[in-house]
Amino acid sequence: MRIHPKGFQQMTALLERQTSDLRIPGAVVAVGIGCDVLYREAFGYAENLRGHVRAMHHDTIFDLASLTKVVATLPSILTLIDNGHIRLNDPVSLFLPEFTTEAKSTVTLRHLLTHTSGLPASRLFYKMHTTPHAILEAVRREPLEHAPGAQVVYSDLGFVLLGDIVRAVTGMPLDQYAEKQIFQPFGMKTTGYCPSPEFKPWIAATEEMDGQPAKVGVVHDENAEALGGVAGHAGLFASMSDLIQYVSMWLNPTSDLLSPAVRRVAVQCHTEGLNGRRGIGWVCRHDAYDHTGDLWPETTVGHTGFTGTSLAFDPVSKLWMILLTNDVHYGREKKHIVRLRGLLHNLIGSSLIE
Repeated sequence: MRIHPKGFQQMTALLERQTSDLRIPGAVVAVGIGCDVLYREAFGYAENLRGHVRAMHHDTIFDLASLTKVVATLPSILTLIDNGHIRLNDPVSLFLPEFTTEAKSTVTLRHLLTHTSGLPASRLFYKMHTTPHAILEAVRREPLEHAPGAQVVYSDLGFVLLGDIVRAVTGMPLDQYAEKQIFQPFGMKTTGYCPSPEFKPWIAATEEMDGQPAKVGVVHDENAEALGGVAGHAGLFASMSDLIQYVSMWLNPTSDLLSPAVRRVAVQCHTEGLNGRRGIGWVCRHDAYDHTGDLWPETTVGHTGFTGTSLAFDPVSKLWMILLTNDVHYGREKKHIVRLRGLLHNLIGSSLIE
């Protein structure tokens, strides 16, 4: 498989228009097949509000928002499966004793990973509780809205619990475990939670809130911030170089960070017959959250982040695309990125040559 150069030319033109028209402040995008990076460009601004102007660079660091779910929490859980510590069908209550009501007794790790646990999508815990401990207690005790396994409801709460389970199983907070088991082995040097101040000039600004300057190096998600910046659903920061390293792990048959068996299970759809198509952590084609447009292979999986980030790859053809933007910088209500993702993926999909 090859990609005709016209796809890259059209993508460049589209992103130049988007940034010059101030629809998005900036973007970093990369496309490849397998271990080959075929296109990588930076556009616009990492910050562009109230006289604070910084250009975007190829290795600008982004608040990944919900890409945290698949770049930190998911591989942490999968390593624990590979190493014989947990099973997908283990009940959550085995690790979190508070999760023991009769209604919750059948909720498994598989349910959390596929967003079929019955938990609500989210709650404004940061408005109701003042400490990370109190928030985690509230998440563990949150009642179900649906029967486990009955329907797909994309839930931040489920991934907060998964991060908590990593701590319960390993004795290490999620950020420390992911650093040791995922980021360090793959040389992901800019990836982590709560970036140090020295990285601030390289971090894309997110959003002004409550009259305060746009956040730089502080997680955009309010619940994650209230949890101290470390959570299973959001909080991770990373650069394009590190994410290219990460996606290569999923596509390289010789990679030994995760076994081929656990990778194969993760990218399969586990929710056939329900109202969404979900793998283990990943979004499958034709789910409501599928961002890959109309033309990508049916075996593609991916994920998005609210701040304007996304990652997609096809484990069969090895095609992949990573798009990082600070879309919320001009205001979270605009969300130009939702349509733009599909347009950009279509340009690549239409340029594929067998």
